[in-house]
Amino acid sequence: MSKHHGPRLRVIRRLGELPALTQKIPKRQTRPGQHGSNRKKPTQFSYRLTEKQKLRFHYGISEKQLVHYVKIARKMKGSTGQILLQKLERRLDNIVYRLGWAPTLPAARQLVTHGHISVNQKSVTIPSYICSRHEIIKVRSTDKSFNLVRKKFRENIQKLPSHLSLDTENLTATINRQADRSEITLKLNELLIIEYYSNRLLYLNLNKNKIIINFQKFTNHSLCLELFFHLF
Repeated sequence: MSKHHGPRLRVIRRLGELPALTQKIPKRQTRPGQHGSNRKKPTQFSYRLTEKQKLRFHYGISEKQLVHYVKIARKMKGSTGQILLQKLERRLDNIVYRLGWAPTLPAARQLVTHGHISVNQKSVTIPSYICSRHEIIKVRSTDKSFNLVRKKFRENIQKLPSHLSLDTENLTATINRQADRSEITLKLNELLIIEYYSNRLLYLNLNKNKIIINFQKFTNHSLCLELFFHLF
């Protein structure tokens, strides 16, 4: 789990609209910092980096987690960018947010970690839990959990995605299928994210191979293993 402790409006001013991060609207539209008002010509790398950062801050994941999701998406058949987004949409904290049970995704993550959400009648406190098809997500039947989510649900009623079905009376939801790209509210180009990581992962794999070859020259194998796990 990754949590952003800094000011969220500075992130909005730098990356653009991220409704899952915060509902606040910045008064200034310039980039944050002393020279934020100065115009700077963007590069191809800056475009890719911005799209990657949008995805990270929207879903509240760390760089290590995003690399893990990208590696999984590359091994599956189909569009890598679309598979990546579908994988992130199936995270439990994101589903709680898309159901309208929390105003923002950080608030949804807090609901999960505090034990207010159950999956298939079992309490799940892991926000990164990947929900499967036909799994039943429900607010726990305790008065504290039910009243808390009911109050927030009335304030955050939004259009329900077609891949989710919701019982508003019992606060129970079911996953019907994979999410459609057209219904994902985040505005970004996922192909730029795949391009960003394709070069970096290739460079990382080449460096790993060089390091493994160089390790064979060491005579102290315990020192080699210790250095290897420290790096990776």
